[in-house]
Amino acid sequence: MSDIIINLCVDSPAQTRTPGANRKRRNKRSRKKMQYSERARFGEGKNKYNHRTGQSRQAPPPPRHNGAIRNHPAPPASTETHSPPSSIASTSHCSSRPSTSAHSPPSSTVTVNAGGTTHCSSSSNSHTQTPTGIPTKYLAIDCEMVGSGPKGSINQLARCSIVSYEGDVVYDKFIKPSMPVTDYRTRWSGIRRSDLVNATPYAEARKEILRLLMGKVVIGHAIHNDFKVLGYSHPGSQTRDTSRIPLLNQKAGFPANECASLKRLTKAIFNREIQTGRKGHSSVEDARATMELYKVVEQEWERQLASKPQAHKTDKHGIN
Repeated sequence: MSDIIINLCVDSPAQTRTPGANRKRRNKRSRKKMQYSERARFGEGKNKYNHRTGQSRQAPPPPRHNGAIRNHPAPPASTETHSPPSSIASTSHCSSRPSTSAHSPPSSTVTVNAGGTTHCSSSSNSHTQTPTGIPTKYLAIDCEMVGSGPKGSINQLARCSIVSYEGDVVYDKFIKPSMPVTDYRTRWSGIRRSDLVNATPYAEARKEILRLLMGKVVIGHAIHNDFKVLGYSHPGSQTRDTSRIPLLNQKAGFPANECASLKRLTKAIFNREIQTGRKGHSSVEDARATMELYKVVEQEWERQLASKPQAHKTDKHGIN
């Protein structure tokens, strides 16, 4: 028999790798290269990898400009905000949101009268000044009267309007007199027979009005007539009568002690006509005009009253 010779050859580890293993190794290396290249392209990572030595080296610092590190400017942050639309619809016609503009529009407020009716209005008068007190404590009143008795000689309350410091209507109702009306005085009062058919009875209206005036600074023109028809006396320290303010007469160019009418003062100071036409006066318009006149001289007038406390307390209409 012939001898069989078996040669055993021990290969090195590098020679024992199969083609599949070598391919996996190459693919793994390729993936690492791609990862590092991607990171370098997008600026990720501060160190760079040397594939030949298998070590990482520190990236050089960014170039300096005038002693300061010069970096690439970051993209500006967006200042635009997108607020989601409100799902709740507003039920008010007046907004309370403050204007952020340097020139804010006139403010608007909502008030409710004694009958539950909501009134919304705004006031924009260039003659007004900063209030010296709390605006909610200031009310202007104007009443319209009709006549009762022989030849309508007895004044009877037929309408009362009260406005706030901003000119918003707080109260405005037709009032049915306690005595039969013999003269409606429509040319001046603006009251007609039909206005008083379903009007509020005098006793009820009087309670509503006095409740509103309680503790407030009440402003009116010849206001003693309004208080008289209401059968009411308001504290003198809280009463302001624009028919007896020498400061207003001076601004209007009238004699200081003259009792000028509301129409004349409004025309002279604001160059605005009121109480025009044949429909008669509007107590709301007159009350607003009275408040505007008061605001023209408010600061100076209140300063004078404060400087003479004794006269302020004793004077029934706030006049020194």
